[in-house]
Amino acid sequence: MQRKGVEMSLNVIIIAAIGLLILLILAFLVVRNVGNVNTTQQKDCSTNGGLCTTNPCDVGKTQLQDTNCPSGQNCCKII
Repeated sequence: MQRKGVEMSLNVIIIAAIGLLILLILAFLVVRNVGNVNTTQQKDCSTNGGLCTTNPCDVGKTQLQDTNCPSGQNCCKII
């Protein structure tokens, strides 16, 4: 009885399953890192159109909260 054809099909299925698992892991890592980049950009004052200043925001400007300005400075954006 010849079983060579059955063994080859089983090998192909195992290799395909391992390849699919690797692709899923890579996709998870890429999606997770993209989320980290977006969070960092949202906290950047200049990316949001603001400017870090030691003075309070003037009339016609709004203060952005939770930005990466140094301690004691405000992120002011023209509205």
